[in-house]
Amino acid sequence: MDQGGQLDNLSPILSDQVLVNGTAVPLTLTGDGKLRFLGKRQRCLTLEKEVLGFAVEEGSRIRIKAVVEEREGICCCGNRGDLVRESFVFEPLSEDSLALWSQKLRDYIDSLETKHQLHAKEVAKTMDLSKYDGIVCVSGDGILVEVVNGLLEREDWSAAINMPIGMVPAGTGNGMVKSLLHAAGEPCCVSNAILAVIRGYKHSLDVATISQGKTRFFSVLMLAWGLIADIDIESEKYRWMGSARLDFYAIQRIFHLRHYNGRICFVPAPGFEDYGEPMSYHCKPTDEESPKQEESLKTQQHGYLGSDVKLEDMHWRTISGPFVSVWLHNVPWGSEDVMAAPNAKFSDGYLDLIMVKGLPKLALLSMMSNMNDGSHVESPYVTYIKVKAFILEPGTRVEDPTKEGIIDSDGEVIARGNVTYKGNQKPLMAYDKVQITVDQGLATLFAPK
Repeated sequence: MDQGGQLDNLSPILSDQVLVNGTAVPLTLTGDGKLRFLGKRQRCLTLEKEVLGFAVEEGSRIRIKAVVEEREGICCCGNRGDLVRESFVFEPLSEDSLALWSQKLRDYIDSLETKHQLHAKEVAKTMDLSKYDGIVCVSGDGILVEVVNGLLEREDWSAAINMPIGMVPAGTGNGMVKSLLHAAGEPCCVSNAILAVIRGYKHSLDVATISQGKTRFFSVLMLAWGLIADIDIESEKYRWMGSARLDFYAIQRIFHLRHYNGRICFVPAPGFEDYGEPMSYHCKPTDEESPKQEESLKTQQHGYLGSDVKLEDMHWRTISGPFVSVWLHNVPWGSEDVMAAPNAKFSDGYLDLIMVKGLPKLALLSMMSNMNDGSHVESPYVTYIKVKAFILEPGTRVEDPTKEGIIDSDGEVIARGNVTYKGNQKPLMAYDKVQITVDQGLATLFAPK
């Protein structure tokens, strides 16, 4: 690199006064990824090698979680020692400064992982798997989803999908690794996740195929439409807040509640046959594809085509809206602090459906506050069942028929109707009927035991 490039790397990305232990000190983030501040001595963290992630806490504080060499505090020099976990907490002096620090840290950390959206999918789709014993995702749930989709779009998908995948929590959600570790009675932390990979125990995982015509998306975590999807996707504009953005935006949505017209159709698991009304399956593939679907098909010339189960031979039921929320879950935890589907299993061949129709706002607020332990499913306003196959027919908002909704799967915008918030994600499908089937135990994860 030329001298100019070196100078650019050493130039500050952001420099400001912050509070550390109640004392105002200068804090600087440089182009080479060093976070430096002055206390009794010069201290620094290297984002690429030492930082695991960060979180915005109450009181406008930012906590950076790191693994550093054991010595007297976090510093730029000193004798090498054992690696230990350590946190560095600082408090920006204004809300604007808090937002800026959060955004700059997020941008830099994200740049060290995948280079762009769907990059992990491209890597998984083209890499020489014969050189590896597994794939480890140091991320939230989104990278795992990309890897699974990449493996299933390969010509050798049937062998590729047997490649075990490990998860190390470093994202906003971390629902999959939380589910794995919680099932083993272990706390959700980086060290436990890494040990699970090292030990090499494996667990099969159901994979859901979401399809519209010939366009497919493979889901391992969840699909949402209505309230949960709106919170998950529309809160992206508050991403600088970290995981707190979800709670913050949930309050807004609850007190400005939306109801959606539409219909759901499903094949119930044994024991849930009395829910809904009986119907006949009549969802045939369409001969013509939308432009979005045609573009998606260009990347799906090979690979897994989805379950070959004969849906017309199954016993279907249906429920009509309006709906507040429709949520399908493959594993118990949607994030580290949301137990969305307490009865979900990794490889039982079913998805857990959590459905909410009309209810008072205070009851909804109470229900949402119980999501940390899964007791929200006990609310009389919640329908909680298991399904083998599912069809969503999304409609317009009851309050404003000119507006439609968002279909979200694993943090990806599957479809977006005529909505106020557009965002940066390009939808994969049209805002129309989508079908979901489940392949039992199709993927493999590294698990604690």
